[in-house]
Amino acid sequence: MKAITLANNGGTENLHFTEIPTPEINEDEVLIRVKAIGINPVDAFARREPAAIGRFVKPAPGEKVVIGWDVSGVVEAAGARVRVCKPGDEVFGMVNFPGHGKAYAEYVAAPAAQLALKPGNISHEEAAASTLAALTAWQALVTYGKVRQGDKVLIHGAGGGVGHYAVQIARHFGAYVIGTGSASKRDFVLRLGANQFIDYTAARFEEVVQDADLVVDSLFGDHIFRSLATVKPGGRVIALLASFTDEKLAGLVREKNVYAHTLGVVSNGRDMEQIAALLQSGELRSHISATYPFTDMAKAHAEIERGKTLGKIVVTLP
Repeated sequence: MKAITLANNGGTENLHFTEIPTPEINEDEVLIRVKAIGINPVDAFARREPAAIGRFVKPAPGEKVVIGWDVSGVVEAAGARVRVCKPGDEVFGMVNFPGHGKAYAEYVAAPAAQLALKPGNISHEEAAASTLAALTAWQALVTYGKVRQGDKVLIHGAGGGVGHYAVQIARHFGAYVIGTGSASKRDFVLRLGANQFIDYTAARFEEVVQDADLVVDSLFGDHIFRSLATVKPGGRVIALLASFTDEKLAGLVREKNVYAHTLGVVSNGRDMEQIAALLQSGELRSHISATYPFTDMAKAHAEIERGKTLGKIVVTLP
């Protein structure tokens, strides 16, 4: 089968098109003929940085590295213990994250427990988009953030991959949603259902909001200190990139009696089923800003690295 392997860490010239054996499946796995692949910042990070291979990809010694985790496609074969789907079914999910997902290929072996049936009212492109990013939003808001009706929720990067799903999921639960972003994303974020938008280039969000029940922070560095200033005592802060091991930060968390958690998103079929239900009902929608053919994977990586994506980027296969 055709696949894209990573020769070395570095630029997109290290993404090599090659032929590798079609994967064999275990009893609890399915073989997916891939129709679409979701592209995420972590894909480009894994391509660039040697440390990311050990942290996110975790290949076996000597194994060819095939990055990527987000797929939507058609089940070609199912292991003997698989009950949730059968050959011919359309499925989607985030495969083995963190781990060797091997999504940049024509066929992917995936644990059936990490997948959901693709709703018939959405395309494979929309399904592939709503895997890692939507799971991150779901686990940040629901699993750890315990979002509730009436909560005031502040979502940073509300126009991006994770952010645009987070706005919709928070609104589904009846929260009052405040999104941050650049001015160019204002109308998009409000159309997603946000009640309020803060242009971070024109105002300091911590001077606008000081009583948030829940904050989802997706940025590096000392940004998390500013997010902590927006949450009320007893509230919740979920960070996607920042760590709460810094003693000054940990002290502020204790002082405000805040629940603080650094999220490490994991593959979870039960969560995928919840996302599938929202996609089926139309309460959750994927916004795809760019679609590239498999042969243009380097262009998709270049686009995601710009850091200006509105919604998601997807790669398609025939």
